Amino acid sequence: MILLPLLAAAALAQSTATGPTGPAAPSADRYDRCLALSTTNPAAAEAEAGQWALAGGDFLASQCLGMAYSREQRWSAAAAAFEKAATGAERAKDKQAVNYWAQAGNAWLAAGDASKARSALDAALATGTLTGLSLGEAHLDRARAMVAGDDMENARDDIDHALTEVPTDPLAWLLSATLARRMQEVPRAKKDIAEALRLGGDDPAVQLEAGNIAALAGDEAGAKAAWHQAVTLRPDSAPGKAAAAALTQFDAKP
Repeated sequence: MILLPLLAAAALAQSTATGPTGPAAPSADRYDRCLALSTTNPAAAEAEAGQWALAGGDFLASQCLGMAYSREQRWSAAAAAFEKAATGAERAKDKQAVNYWAQAGNAWLAAGDASKARSALDAALATGTLTGLSLGEAHLDRARAMVAGDDMENARDDIDHALTEVPTDPLAWLLSATLARRMQEVPRAKKDIAEALRLGGDDPAVQLEAGNIAALAGDEAGAKAAWHQAVTLRPDSAPGKAAAAALTQFDAKP
């Protein structure tokens, strides 16, 4: 799952950013300590963030709390903490607010609340200040929220935006191929899954989708080969198990 590395990357950006209203050195030092604690001892980081909030830690304390909750996979709590951090940073006119909104959207997706995820990501993207990897990941996350809400056309726009920012990310090509398959756009699905395979063919999720697209295109041999590869790579993973289930349809054939 990409969520924790993404959150960690955004947190690192926070600790090294030099915005016009960045935290004073003592606050930055306390934030760094709290963030490090969230990785090694999330429960202790929660306590530290709570004490810091009472002492006036404001959005930095909330963001650290969100990171601690994320490490514990308490996604709804993490998303709420990130949203609190975002609104606090906006009040302080701190430019890190945009990253906190993106983190909130990412956490809401993990919590299974696509509507709240889309709202948070709308807030992040509306600023127009995200760039590069952060911009690409925010577009990908919003696309996932849109797909969950059955808004395929806007999801396509977001994924295409993401592909211009993160053209070497196999997940972006995988999501694009999956969306194309769901929209019955076989040529686009085949083109994009080929790129996902080139960049991340050792991922069973990519092999599973390659099999799905081959099946849609009527390529039985291609579907079998990709699904077998997904099972070989990681038989106990969710994609591996799904691929194994897909392969059972051939068992009844003479």
